Amino acid sequence: MPSNGQTNWIEVDLEAIRQNVRRLLQITGVQVMAVVKANAYGHGLVEASRAAVEGGATWLGVARIDEALTLVQAGIPATPVVLGYTEPERACEAANQGVRLAVYDRMVAEAYAAGAKNAGSPLYVHAKFDTGMGRLGHSPKDGVEFIHWLKGLPHVQVEGVFTHFAEADEPQKPTTLKQLAVFDELLQGLNAAGLRPPLVHAANSAATILFPQARYNLVRPGIAVYGLQPSPTAPLPSGFRPALCWKARLASVKMFPPGHGLSYNYQYFTTREERIGVVTVGYADGFRRVAGNQVLVRGKRVPVVGAVCMDQCLVQLDEVQDARIGDEVILIGREGEEMISAEEIARQWGTIGYEVVCGLGARVPRVYR
Repeated sequence: MPSNGQTNWIEVDLEAIRQNVRRLLQITGVQVMAVVKANAYGHGLVEASRAAVEGGATWLGVARIDEALTLVQAGIPATPVVLGYTEPERACEAANQGVRLAVYDRMVAEAYAAGAKNAGSPLYVHAKFDTGMGRLGHSPKDGVEFIHWLKGLPHVQVEGVFTHFAEADEPQKPTTLKQLAVFDELLQGLNAAGLRPPLVHAANSAATILFPQARYNLVRPGIAVYGLQPSPTAPLPSGFRPALCWKARLASVKMFPPGHGLSYNYQYFTTREERIGVVTVGYADGFRRVAGNQVLVRGKRVPVVGAVCMDQCLVQLDEVQDARIGDEVILIGREGEEMISAEEIARQWGTIGYEVVCGLGARVPRVYR
């Protein structure tokens, strides 16, 4: 695929995103809110969101109001929901643009109502409850009273109620079932009082797959939309595929004699005459200074040697004698029979796949197909 002259770029398969959303709809049978925060997990906010909607998503979850407004301005035909905190002075703007806000605190909710007073439309909110995550959320113990109070606020419409799971990607632990029990008790109270909002959502990607009882009438997957595994203990079923491939180029190929130090602080010395290549990617792009990195050159795995620099790194090319300047280098993706996944890199870096793709630098161009 053409890189448009770039030396370090990300290719995003939009059809993979569409297909992944279709698969989620097929599995769940309920509405899908595709979570597209953090630049759509590194895939590109506007383009990935449009693909998710084309695949059938009717809601888009973001972390900040500016992400939501970018989607509105781009004309994406789905409703954005800000799942995190929003400054009260943005409430009027949110109401006018049809952006939904999360509420979990009376003081903030009152400030939202005051801010929405001068809007041309009511402010639609989703009430969040902390069932065990320990982050944002109102206490479920007086949740019925909270919803009753919210419904009495002027200029505010309560559209949804939701929670978030702490360990849904570790299904062997009892945490998710405990959180579900707390949330279901709240919903029963809301039903009895005639206060249940039209939308109920709780399931992230792992819960969407592993806990059917958590689907309610809307699921909120993130990582699965992009075809990545929630965790080793929460794999995706068949029918999903990764949407992202990260590539760079060989900028130099040289021979070095035995005992030659390479890169900053000479963390690597050649042990014999070695063929060394320079790759056009570094830690400023999101490729970490971690020992043991590998990349693909002409379909073969080669080790990264020496310290990763800000804009470049070095690879040992003795096993790829036909490598030449200008060759593509695969950092994430497949070439021939070999593949390096975001999950594999995450294991090497001691983190999770989410952090790998979310950490891909904004300066790295995204190319869409």
